[in-house]
Amino acid sequence: MSRLVFLLVLGVSLAPGTHGYASEPRPPNIVLILADDLGWADLGCYGADLHETPRLDQLAREGLRFTTAYAMPVCSPSRAALLTGRHAARLQMTIWSEGSLSGPKNRRLLQASSRHDLPHAETTLAEILQPAGYLTALVGKWHLGAASHAPETQGFDINLGGTHWGAPQTFFWPYRGSTHFGGELRYVPHLEFGRPGEYLTDRLTDEALRVMDRAAATRQPFFLFLSHHAPHTPIEAKAADIEHFTRRLRPGLQHQNPAYAAMVRNLDENVGRVLDHLRDRGLERETIVIFASDNGGFIGRDRNRGIPVTSNAPLRSGKGSLYEGGIRIPLLIRWPGVTPGGAVCHAPVVLMDLFRTLCAVVPAAERVPVTDGVDLGALLRNPAAPLERDALFFHYPHYYETTTPVSAIRAGDWKLLEYLEDGRVELFQLREDPGETRDLAAESPAKVTELRTRLVAWRRDVGAQMPSPNPNFKLAGARP
Repeated sequence: MSRLVFLLVLGVSLAPGTHGYASEPRPPNIVLILADDLGWADLGCYGADLHETPRLDQLAREGLRFTTAYAMPVCSPSRAALLTGRHAARLQMTIWSEGSLSGPKNRRLLQASSRHDLPHAETTLAEILQPAGYLTALVGKWHLGAASHAPETQGFDINLGGTHWGAPQTFFWPYRGSTHFGGELRYVPHLEFGRPGEYLTDRLTDEALRVMDRAAATRQPFFLFLSHHAPHTPIEAKAADIEHFTRRLRPGLQHQNPAYAAMVRNLDENVGRVLDHLRDRGLERETIVIFASDNGGFIGRDRNRGIPVTSNAPLRSGKGSLYEGGIRIPLLIRWPGVTPGGAVCHAPVVLMDLFRTLCAVVPAAERVPVTDGVDLGALLRNPAAPLERDALFFHYPHYYETTTPVSAIRAGDWKLLEYLEDGRVELFQLREDPGETRDLAAESPAKVTELRTRLVAWRRDVGAQMPSPNPNFKLAGARP
C-alpha cells in the first residue's frame, strides 16, 4: 500500500466523528504498552496455563495477534530499537545500560563495547510525533541513559518515573530501598504522595490515565508510552493475588510461580483499565493500542522463593539467549479501521518495525531517518500480505546466565546461531522445530554456509561491535 493511500484510509477510519472532538480529521492517538521480561507464553492467548489474562486476551480478539514477533534479548537494546527503528547492533547498544559499564573479567572473551546512553543524534518516535502536535509522554521505565539523556532530551514532553535504572527496588510504595540490587539505593521519581500498600503497576496506570485526560481536555493527540516494570524482578505482588494462584497450582503446569502469575494478572488488569478509560472517554475508535514485551521471559530463580520466575515452553531458554525463548515476544495491535478483529499473523516481525509503522500516521516522511525496521501497514490490514524483508538478525556479544556471546539470523523458517567464543554454529528449522531441539548444522552444511555468510556480512554492514580475547583468561581461573 502506498503511503498516500495508507494515510487517506487512516483519515477516514480514525476520523473522530462524534467521539468527543470536533469533526475535522485528526491523527490517531497512540498508546504503546510495554511489559518488562514478559515471556511469549505468559498470556492466555499464547497458551499460558496458570496465568489469567482476560483483558489482553480480549485485546487479541479485537485486534491482531502476532505469533512470531521478536525483540532483542535484553531490555535497553529492545527499547532503543523500538524508539528509533534502528537495530541495537547499529546503535551499538547491545546490553542493558548498567551492563555496558563493565563485563566479566574471568571469561574467555571480554564483552563488546556498548553505549550507556541513547545518542541524541538518533531520532526517536517521540521526536517525530512531538512537532506534529502530539503530547508525548513516557510513564514508567526508561533505561536508555542518565539524566543528560533522559526522556525529556529525546522528544518526550512528560516523564513520570523514567530513570537510568532498569528495575525498582520494590513494587510497593514508596518504591525505594537498597535491599535487592547489591545495596544500591534506588527510587522511582515523580510518584510522590502515595500510600502504604500502593502497587507500582497500579500507580503507573493512574499516571497514564491522567496523561490521557490532560490531552483530551486540550483536544491534543497523544503518544503515551506506558512502560511498565512488571513482571521484572523483584517478584512481588499483592498477597491476595499470590494466594489465588497458590490455590490453583497443580503438577504438570508449565508455570509454577504464583507470585509471578499474580504480577501478570495485575498487569492484565491495568491494561484493562487503560482500555476502559479510552472507551469511557470516547477515545477508543481514534486510538491505536499496542501491547508488547521487551524480551523473552526471565527463567532464572525467584530470589524470594527459590523457583524459576517463569517458563517460555514450548520455546527454548529465556531472557539473554538468542534461542526463541529469549527473543520471541507477545505482540498485540488494535488499530481501529485497520487491523481485522481476532486476526493472527505468522510473519516474523520485530519491535523496531513499530517505529516506521507509527511514523505513517503523521506527514513526516522527510524527517524519518533510514531505519532497519519496515512499515507493517499492509500487513496490519492483511496478515497474509508479503513482508518486505526476508531475514532478521540478532547480536548479543555479551555473557548472561543463559548464553555466551552469540549472533543469529532467521531467514524464512531457518535459523542459525553463531557462538563467538569458538565459532560454533547451530542450525534449526523453526516451522518443524519451534523448540529448537534438533541441531541440523552437521547435515546441512550448504545452508550453514549461506546463512553464516549473510550473518557476517550483516555484522560488517551495521558496524556491530565484537567481543575480544581475554588475555588474562587462564590467569583468572575461569571456567572454559
